[in-house]
Amino acid sequence: MTPRPATACGDAPGATLFGAARRVAVLLPVPVDAPYDYAVPPEMEPVAPGDLVRVPLGKRIETGVVWGEGAADVPETKLRPILERLDVPPMPAPLRDLIDWCAAYTLAPLGQVLRMALSVPEALDPPKPRTGYTARVADLSETTLRATDARRKVLEAARAWPSSEPPPAAADLARRAGVGATVVRGLAEGGALAPVPVVEEPEITAPDPHRAGPALSPDQARAADVLRAAARGGFSVTLLEGVTGSGKTEVYFEAVAETLARGRQVLVLLPEIALTARWPERFRDRFGAPPAPWHSDMPRAQRRDIWRAVAFGRVSVVVGARSALFLPFPDLGLIIIDEEHDGAFKQEDGVPYNARDMAVVRGRAGAHAVVMASATPSLETVLNARAGRYAFVPLPRRHGGAALPAIETLDLRAHPPEKWQRQGMLAPSFLAPPLLDAMDATIRRGEQVLLFLNRRGYAPLTLCRACGHRMQCPNCSAWLVEHRHRRLLQCHHCDYRMPLPETCPACGTADALAPCGPGVERVAEEVASRFPTARLVVAASDTLLGPTAAAELMERIEQGAVDIVIGTQVMAKGHHFPLLTLVGVVDADLGLSGGDLRAAERTFQLLHQVSGRAGRAERPGRVLVQTADPEHPVMRALVSGDAETFLAVEAETRQAVMMPPFGRLVALVVSGLDERAVIEAGKALARSAPRAADVEVLGPAPAPLAVLRRQHRHRLLLKAARSVRVQPLVRDWLAAVKLPPGVRVKVDVDPYGFM
Repeated sequence: MTPRPATACGDAPGATLFGAARRVAVLLPVPVDAPYDYAVPPEMEPVAPGDLVRVPLGKRIETGVVWGEGAADVPETKLRPILERLDVPPMPAPLRDLIDWCAAYTLAPLGQVLRMALSVPEALDPPKPRTGYTARVADLSETTLRATDARRKVLEAARAWPSSEPPPAAADLARRAGVGATVVRGLAEGGALAPVPVVEEPEITAPDPHRAGPALSPDQARAADVLRAAARGGFSVTLLEGVTGSGKTEVYFEAVAETLARGRQVLVLLPEIALTARWPERFRDRFGAPPAPWHSDMPRAQRRDIWRAVAFGRVSVVVGARSALFLPFPDLGLIIIDEEHDGAFKQEDGVPYNARDMAVVRGRAGAHAVVMASATPSLETVLNARAGRYAFVPLPRRHGGAALPAIETLDLRAHPPEKWQRQGMLAPSFLAPPLLDAMDATIRRGEQVLLFLNRRGYAPLTLCRACGHRMQCPNCSAWLVEHRHRRLLQCHHCDYRMPLPETCPACGTADALAPCGPGVERVAEEVASRFPTARLVVAASDTLLGPTAAAELMERIEQGAVDIVIGTQVMAKGHHFPLLTLVGVVDADLGLSGGDLRAAERTFQLLHQVSGRAGRAERPGRVLVQTADPEHPVMRALVSGDAETFLAVEAETRQAVMMPPFGRLVALVVSGLDERAVIEAGKALARSAPRAADVEVLGPAPAPLAVLRRQHRHRLLLKAARSVRVQPLVRDWLAAVKLPPGVRVKVDVDPYGFM
């Protein structure tokens, strides 16, 4: 869209002129493609790029960022003045560069990208002051107040209060004096104490970069030397590839220490920070202080405090989810992307960006090092390392002499699960006899078992045995997942919920609704019946409600208070359980369907990661992978441990059809409440599709998730050679089509998911 001057957004032109007033461009966190021009009142100068200001926009006041000099294409009589320059540090230039680059690459409105950097508007205002009290007189005789022991104690406490500390609140002063707070307030009213406003920011303990870390193995020491050198240099990207249990975290902690010793800030991105409870503890053990967290589950007040502490340079290390990339670090010196292959780094809603790739952009803009760590790096990252664009640091062995687990496939055709007794009836089983035998032997040895199934709830589908009716979400083209313990059916796309009905909604038959397929809860039910004395827990994103619950569970597992863990992918990431020696993958084929071009790669990464939970200490580990296709390349690569061959075949397959990373993809998802209007809009886009060499447009066709939150969805895919600049093509393509009311098009450059 073409932005209009701010004065044309609902109000008459500004009446206040400043002669030859300087004009600046101010970017606002609204869906616009360019900044608006505003006049700078002379008394407000100097105003510089990055300054945060408040400006009028129509009839409301907005907070924006000075983006540069004005364009001088708006008459001065129409300019409106900046109202206020905020008392916060300016937005750093590397962050502004990232916002510009991200908007241009993703084709998102520039102001919408800015909104991600101003996600906590209340952080732009100073904290509200509290009232503190200082002694106004030396003795009560200087006032008209009657001297009492309580009053004398308070006055003495106020006079003795350390000058290095802020004046105490009434409750703190009363506590020090051993009296009630009413005595303090009485002294203030009588003139013996002076109330003073006190503005306080939370105290933050700085990590100690000189604190001694653990002894490193020769492999780790060599890798740490490379990362320390990278942290001392300018822009670089380094891939730290290490097998599970090789100690990648301790190695990149050395780069963190080097950066902190140089007085610069560090950002560590983790894919599931809200559930990664042990990482902050490991950081605290290494550096003597915790990192500052950043994720969406944090209370708003805490997010406000962290945002301000980062902006003012009081925080030296942030560990966060992808959104932490848009925090206003004034002196960022190192970015680490742990588990760089993880799909959680791709944002699907709002601005569809990949934090892994944008971290490289921010590193280049800030001229500092970027480190990517993974046991199963993405194909894109591996190819960049092989081409020399990224440095490569391997960790081929587990730390401390621990051996990698032995991985075996269990062919479900040769070892079909046997039914078990549930409430006097035979129930379907999802665990093959060899896996059950291995579980029994493991528990008898006093060791732990992890059963992995990447599917929440009790069953992914519920249908009526009488009429065949399937319980479907009314808002999405998806089945409702049964959560038996909570007695409800839930859509995992829009969060629609309904109580588990007693009768079929279609035919009214009682007790006819049957679960189909397993979720972790259903596997747990079978395991509890087969191993009644075993201590069992279910670990999934909907059972681990936040970092505290996750930390408590991980501690119980580490201490040996759990025998069997049944978990989803939250159990695949970086956990170290010394007693866990057996991993059973319940359904290894689950992620191989659905038409996703990365299905095989994702499945390999996930199963490799979860396999790495076994045998991480002195006890050897074993992994049993249940599959109906043991000859699939993913299964063969897992068993052989030959990731190189698997990636080579995966690369060859994609290159043959020019799919990423050898070609470019842009997804256009057309959506709206009116299905007919969506279909017609898709056809109009197809008629206007770019026709150029090395460019192909596929579709429109219903998206795999054809209805989402009541919105009908059709998808087109633009496929192009790597050399093609797809952004101008798509921009011109969209400009040539007039969409009907109520229909929108979402553009996803380099799509990661295809639902």
